[in-house]
Amino acid sequence: MKKLLIALVALFPMLAMASGGSAPMLKAPIDLTDKESLQNGAKLFMNYCFGCHDTRYQRYNRVARDIGITDQQMIDNLIFTGVKVGNLMYNSVEDEQAAKWFGQTPPDLTMITRVKGIDFVYTYLKSFYADPERPFGVNNSVFKDVGMPHVLQSLQGLPTAEFETNEKGESVLKHDEHGMAIITTDGTGEMSDDEFDIAVRDITNFLTYASEPSKLQRQNTGKWVLGFLAILFILSYLLKKEYWRDVH
Repeated sequence: MKKLLIALVALFPMLAMASGGSAPMLKAPIDLTDKESLQNGAKLFMNYCFGCHDTRYQRYNRVARDIGITDQQMIDNLIFTGVKVGNLMYNSVEDEQAAKWFGQTPPDLTMITRVKGIDFVYTYLKSFYADPERPFGVNNSVFKDVGMPHVLQSLQGLPTAEFETNEKGESVLKHDEHGMAIITTDGTGEMSDDEFDIAVRDITNFLTYASEPSKLQRQNTGKWVLGFLAILFILSYLLKKEYWRDVH
């Protein structure tokens, strides 16, 4: 019993992290069968996220095969550290140096969608807003006092949140009827709002794939297994009737 209680206590923080919080979340329109989306997500991740966050439990050549590109295309377009295509996906920043820059080591993102949730990651990437009081000049409506810059700002433009005064006289974020913070951009980004939504979806799609590369294969195998069990059940039932015919 004592060991069981210790295990449950250790599990509670993991469950809290997996829940991604109680704030409303946008539904991430991901599709793991969409190779074009996965390729674009990989490109955006490597260009805008990989400088600080690695996916050290993936290998470049496995990713290339899964998202539908060749090893040479991976080498030419997505490997920036000069490593071999069979290497794990570590970035070139030392953890200690990154911790000095950001206050703590940026987490590995291989399993981020399984820890925080797919919808959380998608909503998080769309929820940055300008906050001059923060070290990097931005905050996040679903991750208050976030400790990282808005790395996609050049694509989105400068996002600005709307505020209102609550009953205590405090200035708080204004939310729409769905409970989402109202955030608008200044139009200086390289992408339109719709294009940026697609970019965020593709990054989330890629990170969802990264968390379980064999998911589609597992699901497909599961269908065959269920089909086999269904046929086996029918054969077993007919065999049972045949054996018990003489008993009755």
